[in-house]
Amino acid sequence: MALENLISISFTEEELTQLDGHLLGIRQILTGKTVNLTPDQRRQYGRIANQNKLIVDKAKNYMEQHPNWVPSFIDKEEFDKDYLARTQVENRVQLLENLTQQLVDTKTLLDHDNYTNALSFYRMSRYLAGENEPGAKSVYEDMKVLFNKTTSSIDTTDTTS
Repeated sequence: MALENLISISFTEEELTQLDGHLLGIRQILTGKTVNLTPDQRRQYGRIANQNKLIVDKAKNYMEQHPNWVPSFIDKEEFDKDYLARTQVENRVQLLENLTQQLVDTKTLLDHDNYTNALSFYRMSRYLAGENEPGAKSVYEDMKVLFNKTTSSIDTTDTTS
């Protein structure tokens, strides 16, 4: 019985070169404009929730309508610059997160296909070793150590590699 192949894709060298070039271009544009926070800093600053986005939007709207109400210690020009950049970044983050999820999901299916086929090959090598097929025993013995049940190296939470 043939195994179900969940996905079948391929990339040409030209496509990979173009993709890598675009990713490099993104990295170059972002260099000097983005930061990497530490985990502690991420906890310290957090993320702005949707309700708080509404507060920022409403405050910006009222600042535009009533510029004389803006406290003198607020740099309104910097506020506007940050507001615009935040909107620009958020739109790109959403696109990149969507693309990242698509790539992760695609990789998940490719990993599943590869692992399922690798298990089938292992089972066949075990069978052939039992039938004394020349060379099968050394292949089976070499792969067998990967299935040591006491020290499993399979990490089902890893989706990044």
